[in-house]
Amino acid sequence: MTEPAFQELSDDQVETFQRDGALALPGMFTSWLDSLSDGVGRLEAAPDRFINENSKIGETGHFWNSYCNWQDIPEFTAFVMQSAAASIAAQAMKSKSAQIFHEHLVVKEQGTAKDTPWHHDFPYYNVQGMRCLSIWLALDPVPADGAVRFVAGSHRWGKLFQPRWFKDGSNYGFSDMEMETVPDIDASPDDYTILNWACEPGDAVLFDFRTLHGTTAAKLANRRRGFATRWLGDDVTYVDRKVKTSPPFPGIDLKTGDHMREDWFPTVWSHE
Repeated sequence: MTEPAFQELSDDQVETFQRDGALALPGMFTSWLDSLSDGVGRLEAAPDRFINENSKIGETGHFWNSYCNWQDIPEFTAFVMQSAAASIAAQAMKSKSAQIFHEHLVVKEQGTAKDTPWHHDFPYYNVQGMRCLSIWLALDPVPADGAVRFVAGSHRWGKLFQPRWFKDGSNYGFSDMEMETVPDIDASPDDYTILNWACEPGDAVLFDFRTLHGTTAAKLANRRRGFATRWLGDDVTYVDRKVKTSPPFPGIDLKTGDHMREDWFPTVWSHE
């Protein structure tokens, strides 16, 4: 099997990620655009693939997503196993290794005018640990008003917020008493440092699973496909949240504190 590529991050880039919980990497994956676009086309043509609808009846455009296809879509497999994503993730996390968790395709079609509610990803998942991040890759041009926004430093607040439904922004209603409702960031934007980057195809943004993020409801002039890969560092283990997580991973057969199984979530890159 072809070894994954290596792309070195600077010390400044690593420290920026550690401080802010988000980091832009312009042009990092331009060479993968054609392949990943082919993979998206393959996914859309497969009627048995999981497609999650985030649009409500009567809304303009179309907002949908799909995940956990990387082992079945050859172009996605190649990106996960051969691109520099794993090495970038490990460096940014300050981890000796990077284990693939899953991939997530998020698509807003032309004309969509629907926000992605403020949320962070960690409580959706069945993992615990400090070293975990996503690499979000733009497959289409993304103007600043349609780009993902991040609350700088929110990954260091030490809080878990209730997962929210993308369709209407309501809470999942998880019973974990340690989970709070996401604050109304748009009501007091001056209280936060908000980061966002207009993106060209091939640009990437790294963000910690705990970093609060979302989008505005600005109407999109063109299709916006975001391809995200989720990565686990060397301190991450399984946690039983006692509820159906997203993704759910039925049959995982692990106990809280177990290492994430390598046959489902292989270590793609490691170093001593």
